[in-house]
Amino acid sequence: MYPEQIVAPMKAELTNNGFEELLSPADVDNVLKQEGTTLLMINSVCGCSAGTARPGVIMAVKNADKKPDHITTTFAGFDVDAVKQARTYLLPYPPSSPAIALLKNGKVVHMIERHMIEGRAAQMIAANLMQAFETYC
Repeated sequence: MYPEQIVAPMKAELTNNGFEELLSPADVDNVLKQEGTTLLMINSVCGCSAGTARPGVIMAVKNADKKPDHITTTFAGFDVDAVKQARTYLLPYPPSSPAIALLKNGKVVHMIERHMIEGRAAQMIAANLMQAFETYC
C-alpha cells in the first residue's frame, strides 16, 4: 500500500474537480448500482499513464456537453478494498490501473484500460471520453 503523503495530491487532483471518492466496498456498491451513468476513474501513482489520465478525465468532464450522472474515483494500491470491489463491476476486463470506465445502470458501456492510456495525450483521452459521453449519457 502506498503512503498517504504520496497519493493525497493525486487524489486531490480529481476530488478538487468534483469526483466523488469511493473509499470502501459499500461506497462502490452504493454508487455503481445506481441508475444512470457513472464515470469511474481508478487512479494510480503510475506517472506515465495516470499523469495523462487524470487531466484527461477532468478535461472531458469540464468540456463535455453531455456528462455522466455520477463522477467517481478510487485509488489502486491505497483504497484496496474499494478497488477490489470496483473491479467486480468491470469484468470481463482484467485489473488495470489507471483505468477509466463508463457504466450505465451498473454495466460497463465504455472502458479505457491502461494500455489504451499509455503514450496518449490528455486531450486524446478527453476526446475518447467525450465521444462516449455523447453516446451513452
